[in-house]
Amino acid sequence: MSPSIEALNNLKALTFDVFGTVVDWRTTVHEELIKRARNKIESPAFNELSEPLRSRFKGISDEDWGIFAQEWRNSYGEFTWTFVPGEMEWKDIDQHHYDSMKELLQKWEVEGVYVDGEIRSLSLIWHYLRPWDDSALGVQRLGTRYITATLSNGNRSLLEDLDKHGSLGFRRIISAADFGAYKPHPSTYLGAVDALECRPNEVAMVAAHLGDLHGARANGLRTIYVERDREEEWSCDDNRWKDAREWVDLWISQGEGGFVELARRLGIS
Repeated sequence: MSPSIEALNNLKALTFDVFGTVVDWRTTVHEELIKRARNKIESPAFNELSEPLRSRFKGISDEDWGIFAQEWRNSYGEFTWTFVPGEMEWKDIDQHHYDSMKELLQKWEVEGVYVDGEIRSLSLIWHYLRPWDDSALGVQRLGTRYITATLSNGNRSLLEDLDKHGSLGFRRIISAADFGAYKPHPSTYLGAVDALECRPNEVAMVAAHLGDLHGARANGLRTIYVERDREEEWSCDDNRWKDAREWVDLWISQGEGGFVELARRLGIS
């Protein structure tokens, strides 16, 4: 048994990052953006828009909508990482997704194509992201031994919808919003530990983002890295990534089976 596995012997709970770790946000959001755009172009209301606006909107390719999706995701990262509790007015992730969608439509010079209700509806696609193939089975297996809980920056209603939509079976829903902060603020990790009635070293953070795990580790939690396609921001040439290979307690590489493999390594079949 490796030292890393031994460090996980006293675990009572697993907290999971959600966007990118449990659910595949990129595919779902990209496909929905394409679908909504095509529906809009085919609608009678589209012909009522100015010709230049119609032309710009129709000129956005399927590939462009993928770039749009990534920019939408990037705005989420910037918002949560720069939020300062107590100094900035609170805004939940649903509101951020709505606000950032409006800003992106303006940036792409297609403001006015969607009416407000359509923007609000589209911004809620984040409630219905598809899980990775191993997520539901893995979470359910892990839940037979550990308390499995979300620990995401998503607001509670968003996380509840994702859990239901993906039949994930989390035993607890914990949102960073419960603590009036966003990861990687210490209050999010330690707040989750307290909510689970555990000590920090009895909880392992599970994430596909080493920056998230670094924040968890700084507050005494154990760390489990589950690599997902295009989710890691740190390059393998980055010294931070190289260092993480030494301090992450358990590392599941892409293609090894995700949460199902995690359960197997923890002795759950």
